[in-house]
Amino acid sequence: MTRYVMVADLRRCIGCQTCTAACKLANGTPPGVQWRRVLDLEVGEYPNVKRVFMPTGCQQCGNPPCLDVCPSGATGQRDDGIVTVDYDVCIGCASCALACPYGARYVVDDQHYAYGDKPTADEAVNSNPDLVGVASKCNFCMDVIDAGIAKGLTPGEDPEATPRCVNSCISGAMTFGDIDDPESTVSQLLQETKHYRQKESAGTEPGFYYIWDGTGH
Repeated sequence: MTRYVMVADLRRCIGCQTCTAACKLANGTPPGVQWRRVLDLEVGEYPNVKRVFMPTGCQQCGNPPCLDVCPSGATGQRDDGIVTVDYDVCIGCASCALACPYGARYVVDDQHYAYGDKPTADEAVNSNPDLVGVASKCNFCMDVIDAGIAKGLTPGEDPEATPRCVNSCISGAMTFGDIDDPESTVSQLLQETKHYRQKESAGTEPGFYYIWDGTGH
């Protein structure tokens, strides 16, 4: 089997938001919609307080709560674990957004732009009208993954088969790959480090792991 996951090393993330920008450019998401976000957190207790930057987005759950509540069947899940949305089937009811415990779903009812009623030059080229009136979210750049696999490339190892946010990360904080492959980079990384997943107790089986030793080093 294949189970694609993402790993964010919170010891390395510098909060530059390059992954957020790369995602927005590649997917043409509307203003206010960020499939890849980086949270700026404060941890610890005074006077031992520090900042931690945390990339987040769709957790690509193994047991996605958004799947069962979708009345139209627009939400699906591939054999490799990626949770998908069929925009041609989605009715924009936002049931999935309410069910998602990670705030990773977005529903935009009307086309709007960053500045006024007209698109900027970049928006005119990159904005995706298919994302209006439907629920949208990160899909691990499955178009890139599938195109890379068709060329015989390995997702997570070859950049042409790897999600854009991972390729854009300037600090090397983000890693992607098949966790079912014990030889993959993500598997080796998780074996060697302390890590956690968001809201594991909810039983969602997130496919997004965070490396964090609690020391800030």
